[in-house]
Amino acid sequence: MSNKKVSPVIKGLLEYGPVVVFFLTYIFFKETVLTMGGQEYTGFVLATMVFVPLLFATTVLGYVLTGEVAKMQVLTLVLVVIFGGMTIFFNDEKFFKMKPTLVYILFGGTLAFGLMRGKSYLSSVMSQMVSMEHEGWMILTRRITVFFFALAVLNELIWRTQTTQVWVYFKTFGLTLALLAFLASQYKVLVRYGNFDEK
Repeated sequence: MSNKKVSPVIKGLLEYGPVVVFFLTYIFFKETVLTMGGQEYTGFVLATMVFVPLLFATTVLGYVLTGEVAKMQVLTLVLVVIFGGMTIFFNDEKFFKMKPTLVYILFGGTLAFGLMRGKSYLSSVMSQMVSMEHEGWMILTRRITVFFFALAVLNELIWRTQTTQVWVYFKTFGLTLALLAFLASQYKVLVRYGNFDEK
């Protein structure tokens, strides 16, 4: 299926909408305990119940609108369904909180495997968006591999030592800001190795 153009607004809503809805649902229901089928559910589990099907729906809708879906999106969706489903089924928050750890370990591990083979799997994913010399891709891949493993450790520390509310804020804003800060810190690599004259 050929790629289709969608407006940045629609694309942004599809990518970030589920996270925003999860955050708002948790904030609204964080002090609420809802009883369904004789089982009591916290606001966090309720937010997970909303998030899982919404992410599935937006991923499918994104594919319908654009004609493509990134492998990372598919992997993330699968892990969300598995760990979100376990959180709902067992009524236990820890499964969903562990999901980012596994995502970052898988991403970091995949990139590390490529590095051991002398390849940058990151370039195969992003080369259409950014044109850069091989050496630049290798440097960036090594750095982002370490970054992913650091995020996995940080997520474990946060959810195991802090309150659920702190983790939700960390997941919604902290991880996003950390990623933006990391990308900004790699500006010199892009300038040195980027091929900005290529179309």
